[in-house]
Amino acid sequence: MERIDVRPAVGRYEDFYEVVGVKKPGGKGCWCMAYRDSRVAQEDRPGYMRDLCAGEPGPGVLVYVDDVVAGWCSVAPRSTYRRLMNTRTIPFVDDRDAWVAVCFVVRAGYRKRGLMHHLLAGAVEHARAHGAEVVEGYPVDAGAERVDVISGYVGTVRMFEAAGFERAAETGGVSGGRRRWVMRRELAGEGREPARDGSPPGAPAG
Repeated sequence: MERIDVRPAVGRYEDFYEVVGVKKPGGKGCWCMAYRDSRVAQEDRPGYMRDLCAGEPGPGVLVYVDDVVAGWCSVAPRSTYRRLMNTRTIPFVDDRDAWVAVCFVVRAGYRKRGLMHHLLAGAVEHARAHGAEVVEGYPVDAGAERVDVISGYVGTVRMFEAAGFERAAETGGVSGGRRRWVMRRELAGEGREPARDGSPPGAPAG
């Protein structure tokens, strides 16, 4: 049985780079900066993310399969995402600084193995460990349909519901033509769930 675990990105910039970094010399890419601050120049993005990975709480979490990095989830307080603080499409539910699991990336060769579920569960535990009261996500409402990789980088409502999140508000945003929702999980009063079979606390099966 393969071992799956989720670890904070702190001190693991090289693994972040393996999943998200642009390998082609001179190539352009998001570097997980679209929500943080898209004004940062392409040539400065690697250094920006390296700095975030150098200290707590870090910019997100990584999932490993038998110690090989396989995926990434960006999770941090909403106040650290410039785009989310200025958006007109994703509403604020209240005045608390919710932590947000804003995007997911799973490497080719590791998809369709449930790793996004592990990433979301790990993101929740990471937020909890740093004092978060509530965690949000803004996934697409795809029903039971499968979502393509490009549209599904934000996750699906069904996936968030499986992790204990509830619909809090409809957004004005879409991904792949599908409406996105504010999904919320209140952490106050929750206990940490025991890990099962190498899964992060709270990870659903699959």
